Amino acid sequence: MGKTNQVNQTAVSDFLLLGFSEQLEEQPFLFVTFLCIYLVTVMGNLLIILAIISDPRLHSPMYLFLANLSLTDACFTSASTPKMLANMHTRSQTISYSGCFAQLYFLLMFGGLDNLLLAVMAYDRYVAICQPLHYNTAMSPQVCALMLGTCWVLTNCPALVHTLLLTRVAFCARKAIAHFYCDPSALLKLACSETHTNELMIIILGVLFLTAPLTLIVLSYVRISWAVFGISSPGGRWKVFSTCGSHLTVVLLFYSSLMGVYLLPPSAHSAERESRAAILYMVIIPMLNPFIYSLRNKDMKEALGKLFGSGKAFF
Repeated sequence: MGKTNQVNQTAVSDFLLLGFSEQLEEQPFLFVTFLCIYLVTVMGNLLIILAIISDPRLHSPMYLFLANLSLTDACFTSASTPKMLANMHTRSQTISYSGCFAQLYFLLMFGGLDNLLLAVMAYDRYVAICQPLHYNTAMSPQVCALMLGTCWVLTNCPALVHTLLLTRVAFCARKAIAHFYCDPSALLKLACSETHTNELMIIILGVLFLTAPLTLIVLSYVRISWAVFGISSPGGRWKVFSTCGSHLTVVLLFYSSLMGVYLLPPSAHSAERESRAAILYMVIIPMLNPFIYSLRNKDMKEALGKLFGSGKAFF
């Protein structure tokens, strides 16, 4: 049985990504659209990072986490979009076996890191609003470095586990993936060997690395809301809560699209629905994040203005 699995697995040299195969006449338009989105995403997130590094006023925990989130977003979209653009340009649907698993690893790693960083940023806002007197101690440079290091290390765990387990799966002759990227669940549908361990780990690691950060985010905002509503002045409540507006917007966009891919019940058009939701959280949201965090942030706008030599707010 082991030899049969090995032969079947090594026989698969590539996979087919069918994400946009049905819109052949729209390929040129889709190529230009996604290329523009990708360039804006990378440039926007890099500008956020450069602005934070160059402006001493932004050398605080909140902006340190934001810089890491911007780096993660740029890497996250770079794990799938360039290959999607290359396939559109060449009218090809193929991705090599090794390329598929490399893409899978980086998508899981940076997607998980995005998730953990959003939780850390929620905790930062909780400490700043609910425990302001202890903020400098609770969010000291050493603590922030430890939190970031933990996020970067932990996010490799599910990525490595899923990728290594999938390398042990034997794939049958059919190799079409109904996505524009290598999705672990879609890959398991192509297996012709036992996949119970893979499916079990998807559930276990999904609960741990998705539910736990989301729970921390929800608890942080429950405590923040409780503290904000305890402020008697409406203006004071708005001023305090407005510091969380950008982060809360990103959280709602990220998790609503993520749930559209993995948690909604299947339907007759589930593949198309999942692809649209995946485009939202893998392509669109990383592009929107720099605008969300800069348009409503006076310090960020001024830092971007200095970066371009104007000395004034960029927007």
